[in-house]
Amino acid sequence: MSQQPTPYNQQEEEINLREELEKYLRYWPWFLISMLICIVIAFLYLRYSTPIYQTKATIIIKDEKKGGIMSELSAFEDMGILSGMGGGNSIENEMGILRSKQLITDVTKKLQLNVRFYAEGDVNTTEIYENRPFEIQILQENEEELIEAQIYSIINETETGLTLQNELTEEELNLNFGEPVNLDFATIVINKAEGYTGKFDDLLQISFTTVAAVADNYREKIQLNLTDKNSSLIELNLNDPIKVKAQQILDQLILEYNRQAIEDKNLVATNTARFIEDRLDIITGELDSVETGKEEFKESNQLTDIQAESQIFIENASDFNKKKQDINTQLELSNAMLDYLSKDSESDLLPSNLGISESGVNSVISEYNTLVLERNRILRGSTLKNPVVIDLNTQIEQIKANVLQSLQRMRSNLRIAKGDLDQQAATMGSKIASVPGKEKQYRGIERQQNIKEALYLFLLQKREETSLSLAVTAPKAKIVDRAYSLKEPVSPKRKIIMLAALILGVLIPFIFIYLKQLLNNKIESQKDMQRAIKMIPLVGEIPKVARKEEELIAKNDRSVLSEAFRILHTNLQYLLVNSGNTEGANVLFVTSTVKGEGKTFAAFNLALTLANSGKKVLIMGGDLRNPQLQRYEMDSKDLKGISDYLVDASLSLPSLIKQSQLHSNLDLLASGSIPPNPSELWRTAKANTMFEDLKSEYDYIVVDTAPVMLVTDTFLINKYADLTLYVVRAGYTEKKLIEFALDAKKDGKLHDVSFVLNDVKLSNFGYGNKYGYAYGVEKEGFWEKLKSSF
Repeated sequence: MSQQPTPYNQQEEEINLREELEKYLRYWPWFLISMLICIVIAFLYLRYSTPIYQTKATIIIKDEKKGGIMSELSAFEDMGILSGMGGGNSIENEMGILRSKQLITDVTKKLQLNVRFYAEGDVNTTEIYENRPFEIQILQENEEELIEAQIYSIINETETGLTLQNELTEEELNLNFGEPVNLDFATIVINKAEGYTGKFDDLLQISFTTVAAVADNYREKIQLNLTDKNSSLIELNLNDPIKVKAQQILDQLILEYNRQAIEDKNLVATNTARFIEDRLDIITGELDSVETGKEEFKESNQLTDIQAESQIFIENASDFNKKKQDINTQLELSNAMLDYLSKDSESDLLPSNLGISESGVNSVISEYNTLVLERNRILRGSTLKNPVVIDLNTQIEQIKANVLQSLQRMRSNLRIAKGDLDQQAATMGSKIASVPGKEKQYRGIERQQNIKEALYLFLLQKREETSLSLAVTAPKAKIVDRAYSLKEPVSPKRKIIMLAALILGVLIPFIFIYLKQLLNNKIESQKDMQRAIKMIPLVGEIPKVARKEEELIAKNDRSVLSEAFRILHTNLQYLLVNSGNTEGANVLFVTSTVKGEGKTFAAFNLALTLANSGKKVLIMGGDLRNPQLQRYEMDSKDLKGISDYLVDASLSLPSLIKQSQLHSNLDLLASGSIPPNPSELWRTAKANTMFEDLKSEYDYIVVDTAPVMLVTDTFLINKYADLTLYVVRAGYTEKKLIEFALDAKKDGKLHDVSFVLNDVKLSNFGYGNKYGYAYGVEKEGFWEKLKSSF
């Protein structure tokens, strides 16, 4: 059983990669122009865009828990001078502090970043940072009045001053160097910069912005990154057009961070030193009073050495006295601490490590100071409404209550112990009753002296230790790499932009051509008719005629148009051989699907081509409804013709045929008057007679017929045709209309049909005009090819 042929509409067409590429390569001039334009735009962008450089700095946060600062001060840990001062730090918290608004605001004020100088050029406006011609000092500033940036242009400079113009209000302001001037939002002083060596020909501008706006801007631009998740190395990045400016910002940021960290660490030690100084003043006065009393007692009682008299009792009571001395010291310290707690301290910090023997009390005081410091650090970048701050305040109040309770309990215990010792003292007193009253009184004075002296020496030692801790405070952030800028800009990247421009230059025409082909539903070349010409042959292609060119060919014409019709003539000879016509003229019908596809144009030029070959040719106006022969034969509109002949029996064909003005071998039979019933006229027997009579008189009869999709006239007379030329116009005929021609042939309404592709661009002509369709004709220039490609 033989295999059934696959229907055409179900066949899969093989996609030829080379043919697909040729669809785009034919537009190579547009690709070249697009790439050149994109490269020029990229070059101009790189030429006039401001390069952005990356500036980096690296620091290491010293962790007190892991060594850091404390490892350098380990010699003081035994003194207890640094216990409770800090409790370690979280890297995330430190990074948050580095990016805090307050810290960056301090940097902005220190470097005066809210005042900037600009040099206005022809294309770009460039900021001047290093070599500024003037120095500006802000004496007073009111940021509430500075709603938006204020820009002043320096329009005149003299030896004594400047003339500024407000860019917004165009108001001019004259000022003298070194004298204060009021700018509504600030009071400033402008002076000439010392050592200024530059010279600017461009217009200079001064911009004033709020500190908060500049700080917020740099807060967003500064990036912090951990070099490793397990390390405390922090890398600071800042992208800015001015390298020196970015370096100074990062260095100043680290400096401000260390300054605030040192202030935090010294806060407890400062309060402790103040407390010690106050107590030393009191103890010094008391010690002076006791020593003076002792001196007066000895002088009045003429005492020299009473130690020998009570040596035995003193040795037995030495342990007792030592205990009593310690208890009195601890009781004095507890009273001092309770007295300090009763006062409102501005810093809320408590003195630590004064020598209180109760470890629980020291622990609670250390914990209290740690929480106060943590709360104060958070308040620098936050408010009292912060949930963390509220929670810390609650904890501080609780611990403060614990401190007070612990001190009160400690004092109660000391008083009880003192009471016990007093009872023992009474017992001991009875034993030394034999000692003269003077000795007893002397011992009381000496005891008071020893207590005050011990406390005095203790406070002196603590004062020195506190002063030493203040003197050796180290920065919290150690600088690993000072701020430095990369040589190559991070933006714009020249290589990437040039490559992108090259790719975009190729992509733009490619997308345009692809969309143009995708959305185009018109026939452009014979490739668009591949399916149709497998059923109906394509016998010729007619090139597009420019507006200034002649539409009709002439004798001995060597244009592409005339060569196309000569090729059409040659191809017709092969088709006419198989038509079966052995007698009379060859009748050629020229038709199309709809109006405007170039039937009349093709019919006239085909007739002229046949006439130029020496044949006797007749061109007939077969479209009785809408005659078009008058386009090329001006007089044919008023001539009687076919419709008149078919209606009026008195008319003869020879009387209606006129010689064409275009060629001596060409005759013309006009359409005639427009009848009300063209279809009925073509159905008459006289129409058959007309064609039979004409065939005996001519070699070729070319009939310009009506569009087959609009009316049925052409179908009615197609039986008289030896060959039907179906004109399709490139760029005008929709692809789906080709189906109508195929269906007409399939249904037998048209016979011996051949396609003629009209109005083809030279870029689509034949095989892309690649193999000599314009042989012997002057070649088109580049711009002509460029215009014809689209």
